[in-house]
Amino acid sequence: MAHPVPSDPPETGIASGRGRTRYEDDLYTWAREQVALLRARRFAEIDVDLVAEELEDLSRHEFSKLCSALRVIVMHMLKWDQQSEHRTASWIYSIREQRRRLDRLLRESPGLKPRLDEALADIYPDARDWAADETHLPPDEFPAACPYAWDEIRERPFDLDSVKK
Repeated sequence: MAHPVPSDPPETGIASGRGRTRYEDDLYTWAREQVALLRARRFAEIDVDLVAEELEDLSRHEFSKLCSALRVIVMHMLKWDQQSEHRTASWIYSIREQRRRLDRLLRESPGLKPRLDEALADIYPDARDWAADETHLPPDEFPAACPYAWDEIRERPFDLDSVKK
């Protein structure tokens, strides 16, 4: 998407020569100033190291969102399989919501797809512990490794008729 080269936002101080906001003092204003410099093609004035660091943080944040959605899905699947007598509709709704988030994230950031196996390996111990805590069962009552394939995590149906009423 092409962006027009805007004049410097008045709050940044770039146009007025007031000096730039320090990253340490105000991340929001600093980021807006860096964007204005990029769009104005004033590359020599950009704080390259900090911009690179922020972009790295952004990619870590996207991976974290992937892990978060997966953790919730897998935790509920483990509970579903382990305690059929305690199933609730809220587990199904939570799985659905996290699947939507996962799908949206993978649509918006397809570069995360090669990291799906890594994410699943990262989250499984936490999902297992969380399921154990919520079911009041020892962790060794759950599989040591994730028992679910990707297709199952993303598409396995859960039936509202099988929940305890």
